[in-house]
Order: sequence, then C-alpha cells, then structure tokens
Amino acid sequence: MTSISVVPLGAGQDVGRSCILVSIAGRRIMFDCGMHAGFQDDRRFPDFTYITKQGSPNDYLDAVIVSHFHLDHCGALPYFTEMVGFDGPVYMTYPTKAICPILLEDYRKVTMERKASGEQINFFTSEMINKCMAKVRPVSLHEEVHVDADLVIKPYYAGHVLGAAMFLVRVGDAQSVLYTGDYNMTPDRHLGPAWVDRCRPSLLITESTYATTVRDSKRSRERDFCEKVQRCVEQGGKVLIPVFALGRAQELCILLETYWERMNLKVPIYFSTGLAERANHYYKLFIAWTNEKIKQTFVDRNMFDYKHIRPLHDKSVIDNPGPMVVFATPGMLHAGQSLQIFKKWAPDERNMVVIPGYCVAGTVGYKIINGAKKIELGKQSLDVRMAVEYLSFSAHADARGIMQLVRMCQPRAVMLVHGESAKMDFLRQRIQQELQLPVLKPANGESVAIETEQVMVVEAPVGLLHRRDWSEPARLRAGLLLPPSESALPAKRPRLLARDAALKEAGLAEHSLRFTTSLSLWSPHSQLSDLVTKVHAVCARAVGDRLAQLQDGNTISVLDRVTVLVKPLPPVGRQQRDNFQLLVSYSFENEDLGSRLFSLLKQEAKIEQSL
Repeated sequence: MTSISVVPLGAGQDVGRSCILVSIAGRRIMFDCGMHAGFQDDRRFPDFTYITKQGSPNDYLDAVIVSHFHLDHCGALPYFTEMVGFDGPVYMTYPTKAICPILLEDYRKVTMERKASGEQINFFTSEMINKCMAKVRPVSLHEEVHVDADLVIKPYYAGHVLGAAMFLVRVGDAQSVLYTGDYNMTPDRHLGPAWVDRCRPSLLITESTYATTVRDSKRSRERDFCEKVQRCVEQGGKVLIPVFALGRAQELCILLETYWERMNLKVPIYFSTGLAERANHYYKLFIAWTNEKIKQTFVDRNMFDYKHIRPLHDKSVIDNPGPMVVFATPGMLHAGQSLQIFKKWAPDERNMVVIPGYCVAGTVGYKIINGAKKIELGKQSLDVRMAVEYLSFSAHADARGIMQLVRMCQPRAVMLVHGESAKMDFLRQRIQQELQLPVLKPANGESVAIETEQVMVVEAPVGLLHRRDWSEPARLRAGLLLPPSESALPAKRPRLLARDAALKEAGLAEHSLRFTTSLSLWSPHSQLSDLVTKVHAVCARAVGDRLAQLQDGNTISVLDRVTVLVKPLPPVGRQQRDNFQLLVSYSFENEDLGSRLFSLLKQEAKIEQSL
C-alpha cells in the first residue's frame, strides 16, 4: 500500500486563504495560494514557514495550481513567488491568468490605503505582481499538461466564476487527486454547471462551504430578490448590493436588467467602475466559458451590454437624493467602495443592503448578517438602521451538489476543505452512510495520510475490449501483455493485444497446441447413432443446444472451440459387445472448457455402463 499526504496551510476547517499541500508519489503540489479577508495582519496569508523551514520552496514544491481568480484562492500568490521565493511553474486557466493581476493590484491598493501613516507592512508590490504572472503557464479545459514524464494535470469546468477549474493531478497510473477549488453544480444566467468525467481519483479534495445547505428554488430566490429591491426603491430608499467584481456581479446585473426591462422601471442602477467594467470586458473576451444561452445570443445581443445599468463614474452620485441601486465591490463589505457606501447609507432606515453570497467571519458582511446593529470601524462606531437581507446567490455547490460531484467522479476517498468544522461533520456522516467512503477534514497545519491501492492501467484496442467472450476467465489468455511501444510515451503503459496482433507485431508465426483425451466405452446393445445422440445431449446440457452442434454424423462441435468425436472400435477377442472410443480435443486456451466436458462425459459413461 502507498499513501497520499495532505497538509492544509489554509481552508482547513475554515473559509479563506485556500492553500492545500499534497504529496503524491514523490511529487509535491500546492493547490491555491489565497488570502483571508478576515485578517489585516500576517494571518492574512497561509503560514509558508511550514515550507521554508524545510529549505527552499523550489526544492520542496514541484508546481502551484490556482483554481480561479478569487482572492481567497490567489491573493497570496505574488507574496509566495516573489517574497518567499518560489520560481517553479504556476498553472491556471487562460481567463484566470487574464483577470488575476487586476484583482491582485486592486487588493494591493486597498491594503496600502488602509495601513496607518508610516506603518511598514510585509506586502507585495505592483512589480512583484507582474513578475509573478510571468511564471504562470496557462492551460485549456481538458488539456493534459505534462509537468514532467509522470506528473500530469488536467483541468475541468467548475462553473462558479469565469475560468474556474477543477484540477485532476495524476502521477503515472498509481495515484491521482481531484481538487475542486470552488464549484457550482447548478447552471445560472451566465455560466454552466461544473462537470467532471468518471476519473475515479484516489482522493477527492472538495470545498464544503455549504455542507449543510440545500437551496430552495432558484426562481423563487430571484423573484424574492427583485421584489425586495423594487419595494425599497419605490419607497424612496437606496439599495446596496455588495458583490465581487466577477461572478455574482454579472449574474445579478443580468437578473435586474431583465426585471427592469419587463417592469419598465426607471430608477437608476449603477455598478462600480474600473473592476466591474474590465470584468465585463473579459466576459466578452472569454465568451466560450459562459453558458449555452449567452453563447447562442452573443451575435445578436451581448448580454453584458446593459441598457438600464451604468458605470458609477462620479462617486458623488451616491450622495444624491432619491432612490438608486448600486452594485459595489467587494462582496463581504471588508474594504473598498462597498464599505464606503455602506458607511453613508447604513444610518437611514429607508435603505437596504442585500448580501448575495458567503461572508467570512470577521468581515462587516458577516457581522450584519448575524444581526449586529452597531459596527466598530477603527475608531468610528456605526449604527446600522438600514434593512439587511441575506439572499444566497452564492456560486458554491450546496450539499446536494457536493454529493452529486462525489457520485460523478467516484473517488476512493474524500477530503473536505473550505468550510466550517461543524458543517463538515454533517456532510462527512452523510457521505460515509450513503457512499461508504472514508472522509477526512484536517485542520490548518494538520498532516493526514490516505492509503491508496496500487493500480495498473493497461492500454488495449477498443475492438479487443468489445469482444463478447471476455466474460469467460479462460479467454483472458487470448490477450498478450506487452511492454510500452515507443508511440506510447510518455504514458509508458503496457499494452494488451489480441494474440494474432501481438504475434504480427513480434514477427512470429502461430503454433497451435491441442490436447486430446480419450475414453473407451462399451455397450451390448447401442448403435453408434444412439451413443452420439447421448453424448450430444450431455454437451447441450453443459453449454446450451445452440452451442453444441452435431456435425458429420459422429462429431460434435462445442462453442466452435472443443471437438467431441465418437467412433466405433473393433471387438476384442470373443467379446459380444460393441466397443467405442470417445475423443475430446481442445486447444490450450480452451483447456478449462475441454476438461469440464470430458469430466461430464466420463461421469455419464459410468452411470450408463452401470445399468
């Protein structure tokens, strides 16, 4: 037995700073390298001393894989590559590579703006972001990328946000890990559902953000959202919708755009300039990553060219009297424009904030969802009188979606990350009861090992696999196991070929080895035809009437592979009886069938001659 070891440096029984170290068949992979929105000190990043205390990160790690561009999955990447010193390959999809530097630069600016005057903080620079992204090797969906001769990675569509991918990592054919990052099994208005084939990984590492939640009807949530927004603005209030620049922003913009058009509403809707505008640009650029409806209507009408929603170019607009709706980043109200608007609008009870997604503990979003009416922001105390609505449009899989993915990929073991410990316990129990799989949920810094079975994968022609006679174990001898051919590299898998194909490749002629067993029979009254009929009946009972064919009067063919011959013998001496010889002939690969028939015939002959 071999094992896969895993150590979460982040997202172990927690949401935030996702960073999972996996050791598999002598290789070490880091999945994601994120930040934690709930901390403003050194705890914002994973504890990379786990790696550096063992030497250089370049000696420790073979590769870093980033699942998508959300900062809790990529926010520490420039710090790790440029300040910790990792120079190895970093893999992500093309949309993720395009969008990551924009969000990283925005994160850097917000962090620098929040630091006290003269304060020195250990943080990356714009130049470091550029150098970091130069190390990225972008990959396409379902592309198999060979990191080295044995280490292969393959991305699958994850939904969630533009460019999000689940990654299958395989070392040879012995061990494999499927890391989901964040994913969504439910299609929405602009992205399709996550999908993975039946890859049967040794270990599935899955997010569990909504481990205990089964969401209600998406349509009823959308109706509730639109009606609450409309009711607020019709009463003269302002609506703040904190979102991350990509993902829920586009989803909810399309939803309100459609609703405003249908209801003929004139109240202005704004979205944050800069990030959201560039986000829409990338959705247009990577239209192939959106769902089928967006792609099919793209030529006639781009769904991201809004009629009722306009950029918030002038920040003073939020101080204007009268109703309005504003989409502002970031989504957890922990910094940026959304927090600035919240400070201004929170004291007015006519206003409303709608939280459409998950908020990490410690953020303002988390506090107001849980009923806080007074928020301490540094030295400022803020009274929250505006209405607070939490309507989950999160693009994370719920409990039903997680179970669906587990059934889809059929892993041998499951590990839960990116979730709360108590909720993980509930989901772990369900997976164990329904699917009988081992489930782990390590905490940050905790190392766990998963025992794996040795697996041998053999390549074989499709025609050989479709042969009907594989159901008989004896027929396995008709295939020959050969070493890898030169064309099989770098897979280096042995090949199973049909006997004739293997002989042809080796340049050898076939030699047939047959066995013939005989049985002497005597009968004082039987004729040859009577005895042949009895022998045929025994063969037919063994394999079926259609598969035991009588030929040439005294020859029986069984499954076209065993020949049974009954022939008369001359009398011996003065014997007053008829003597016969029963011959059963078969090739080496049909020895099991031939031996079984001979035993049945011999047993029948003893009974017959004892009467």
